[in-house]
Amino acid sequence: MASPAKSGQLQIRVSAQQKAAIRDAARRAGMDMSTYVLGRVLPAAARRFHEAVLACAVPGNERFALAELNSLLAALPAAALREATAELPARWPSQFIAAYVAAMVERVSEARHVAPAPWTATVGALIEPYFASELPSLRLYLLMNSPAPFRRRNLFIDSSVGQRV
Repeated sequence: MASPAKSGQLQIRVSAQQKAAIRDAARRAGMDMSTYVLGRVLPAAARRFHEAVLACAVPGNERFALAELNSLLAALPAAALREATAELPARWPSQFIAAYVAAMVERVSEARHVAPAPWTATVGALIEPYFASELPSLRLYLLMNSPAPFRRRNLFIDSSVGQRV
């Protein structure tokens, strides 16, 4: 997954000795100073989570990006999951993505027996229900079998095949 374009700048005041220590540590890690500092401030799992959420903003790519995000979350052990999802994403591509991601985080957190990130409770339900299938005959099935975090947000999906959401 490509990194999002960088459009901001962060400046900090450090002593000459601190700057030299950071430069040396970055060189030892095989990174430039910016990458090194970002890696220390924003751990890899959290960075990947936020990048995956932003990837959901690409028109026509939503389903693929959500599947990638699901795979990322499903692969994280409990401690890394808490770390990755602790911070609310800076911006949501849409209310649909916000609801879907919050439901995924809650579902995976439940499976790992950890409390979901507090921000998930702030993401409400969609105004109009979303059904994963256009077939009217499947709506009752989806209404009855969608995982609870999804149903609470008016998202009706089927996760019975491989437990993917």
